Amino acid sequence: MKIKTLISIILIVLFFQNIKAQEAPQSVEVIMKNALQQAKKQNKNVFVMFSASWCTWCKQMDAKMKTPSINNLFLDNYIIEHFTVFEQKTKQHLVNPGAEELLVKYGGKNQGIPFYLIFDNEGNLIADSKMVKDKEVLKGEGNNIGCPGTPYEIDAFAYKLKETSNLTDKELLAIAAIFKQN
Repeated sequence: MKIKTLISIILIVLFFQNIKAQEAPQSVEVIMKNALQQAKKQNKNVFVMFSASWCTWCKQMDAKMKTPSINNLFLDNYIIEHFTVFEQKTKQHLVNPGAEELLVKYGGKNQGIPFYLIFDNEGNLIADSKMVKDKEVLKGEGNNIGCPGTPYEIDAFAYKLKETSNLTDKELLAIAAIFKQN
């Protein structure tokens, strides 16, 4: 009798874990509303990164941003949100509703991923991940940096961070050093 009860409990737990794992991701609208509220309270900006489960460069950028020596620099200045886009048919359940539309709205169509946007705490776009050779731009021009790897990409990324945060030159150099590592 005890074994049947134990097995029943285990099966019920597994069933509900499976249901929870299959829940649809939150919509961009809900995530952005919460992120902007939190950003206002904490006097930060919102850093949105578009990625996909198959994207190696997305994983690399996320890992570099989470490097222990610089992770708090990002967390102290931004509310960071990730939106999943461009998934294969078998993984469409991972896509955030509205993510691709937001990406397209801000010029990310055909730009590749990772692609990022930085919003002020009022929801105004203040920077994106596009760059133009030999010209520092915050948004709207050029091609996607992706995960910054070349010296120019790293400099463009640092410029965007400098203009959208309270990061010091020393902190920006620490971030650049991490992105220069292979």
